[in-house]
Amino acid sequence: QVQLVESGGGLVQPGGSLRLSCVASGSSAGISDMSWYRQAPGQQRELVAVISSGGSTDYADSVKGRFTISRDNAKKTMYLQMNSLKPEDTAVYYCNARKLLRIYWGQGTQATVSS
Repeated sequence: QVQLVESGGGLVQPGGSLRLSCVASGSSAGISDMSWYRQAPGQQRELVAVISSGGSTDYADSVKGRFTISRDNAKKTMYLQMNSLKPEDTAVYYCNARKLLRIYWGQGTQATVSS
């Protein structure tokens, strides 16, 4: 089993920044891709960014140029640096990890962008 714990959410004004973290524990060796998803109220969960074990990244068009995903394999931690935040970025952000044929999810962290 792999456990994922997110942190770093909060309330920020439009144009501000937040840095989310996701720490993996348990049987975390062998994790391949890791991703950030988000879900706004009344909306479906959507992929925000993905990073492979080798560091290749991809982003949703809505966050390109504003968000940066990274990971520190030694610390078993993934990050999402969110800059130039907009009200439409308000959502619960979930960490996701793939290991072999299984997908693991964190419990989510709320990010609210509002003046």
